[in-house]
Amino acid sequence: MAMTGDQIGSLIYLGLLVTVIAGWYLAANRRNLGRVAQHAAIWAFIFLGGIVAVGLWSDVRDTVAPRQSLMQDGAQVVVPMDRDGHFYLTLEVNGVPVRFVVDTGATEIVLSGQDAARVGIAANDLIFSGRAFTANGMVATAPVRLERVALGGIVDQGVRAVVNEGDLEESLLGMSYLNRFERLEISRGQMVLKR
Repeated sequence: MAMTGDQIGSLIYLGLLVTVIAGWYLAANRRNLGRVAQHAAIWAFIFLGGIVAVGLWSDVRDTVAPRQSLMQDGAQVVVPMDRDGHFYLTLEVNGVPVRFVVDTGATEIVLSGQDAARVGIAANDLIFSGRAFTANGMVATAPVRLERVALGGIVDQGVRAVVNEGDLEESLLGMSYLNRFERLEISRGQMVLKR
């Protein structure tokens, strides 16, 4: 990208200004050149640190406060890929926010035991009559029906899901939910869901 005449003029002006200030500072402190060198090194590190922080700001922002999703007209959801290569969505299940990892290899919505308890599903009411084959082997599952599942303005009632009896770190958002969308597209580090 080529610089404009105004940008070149501004750069020359800043260069001259820095040269004049540095020359004055060196002349005023010529008897303490060791100390001047220390101060110059400190300011150089601060300046370089600022440049690095500005250059890495988007990565830092996504790590500290990752963007969960962007709603457009309530019918399209754009989800950025997480640093670990997965897509995560937080849905409201029975009014409670639940974080899901999007898993196109999973047939159903799979709730962990902890998330099931959080959304009001009593462990005593569960009948683990199903079986699922996972990377960690076969696990028992209990079918449930979620009264309300909301992703922003997109709301579904009476959604089928299963509760995993095994150790599941995060609930999974499988194809039974993803198939409710007209379009599911993954490209350039983002997933687009359109209803």
